Amino acid sequence: MFKVGDKIIYGNTGVCEVVSIGPLDIGGVKNEKEYYTLRPFFKGNGTIFTPVDNKKIVMRHILSKDETMEIIDEIDEIKPLEVKNEKLIEDEYKEEMKKCDCRDLVRVIKTIYKRQEKRNAEGKKTTATDERYFRIAEDSLYGEFGVVLNMSKDEVRDFITNRVEKKAALA
Repeated sequence: MFKVGDKIIYGNTGVCEVVSIGPLDIGGVKNEKEYYTLRPFFKGNGTIFTPVDNKKIVMRHILSKDETMEIIDEIDEIKPLEVKNEKLIEDEYKEEMKKCDCRDLVRVIKTIYKRQEKRNAEGKKTTATDERYFRIAEDSLYGEFGVVLNMSKDEVRDFITNRVEKKAALA
């Protein structure tokens, strides 16, 4: 169970802060079921109410700084997805994204990046599906890393690029 003030990942919404925990009082009708009231960091000014025992949407603590740095340092070793059927690529992306796991987000980003390189070399444009999932995966990954590392999403992108390049130069 999370505590008030915890920063968590709530499905594809990304990083949220737990603002309160308890029953909801909607329209004067008291509900005894426990809910988290969440405030998303990056998705507008909205509020999310979700049952404490919600099993449909992934909810987890955000990574620690050490875990984040470990993933960044593993980026070169993380393998892209093996696309078995081009017609089902969107389903594969959705399945990976649903897990809300940073290594899986890296896998999606690497897969799409390699697909973009191949299409560009063939004189083709990037598909709309690839563009959409690339943006979603980057937003999710850089959003969590940004909160953990106290950086903006753009700073995270530059930080990762520089760290991966330095590691490659030392190898």
